[in-house]
This record gives sequence, C-alpha cells and structure tokens, in this order.
Amino acid sequence: MGPTVVADPAVTKRVEEEHASPWNVILYNDDHHTINEVVLQVQKATGASLQTAFEITMEAHTKGKAICFSGTPDECQQVAAVLREIKLTVEIVLGG
Repeated sequence: MGPTVVADPAVTKRVEEEHASPWNVILYNDDHHTINEVVLQVQKATGASLQTAFEITMEAHTKGKAICFSGTPDECQQVAAVLREIKLTVEIVLGG
C-alpha cells in the first residue's frame, strides 16, 4: 500500500476560487477618443445602461483602468472584440 496523499487546503481553496471566479475585461484609459465615444462603445460591448457605461468610462479615465465586464472567457472575448473595434485598449484577466 502506497503513502496517503493529502491535498494542501490552501492550494485546494485557491483552485476552487479560480474556477468559481469570473473573468474580467479591463478597460484602460484612452486619450484618442472622446468620453462619449468610449461610453457608447462600452454600452455596445456590454449592454450596460448609459449611466453604468459612463461610470466605467470615468473610472478608466481617472484611475487608468476599470473592470467593464465580468463573465466567462468566451463572453469576455466577445466584449473585448467589440471594444477593440475602435482600438480601445483592453485586457482579459481572471478575477478574484
């Protein structure tokens, strides 16, 4: 009989959290488009309300970046593709 292997609880918890965590689309500040252009593209990409899209855009503008969408990897890819249509800078990262 071989040795008993016990999983490290910290590793198990981290792996479970990674699988439970949504992926995020990060929108970076943009100096080439107007606020209105970015707001409209965020709305188009995410389906967010005008107010929410404005808040996301202003957070990216003032803080340098903002989470503009959370979801599955495929959903995030779709959102990022729409944002990139007008050459906005975005990144997809695992949330947590």
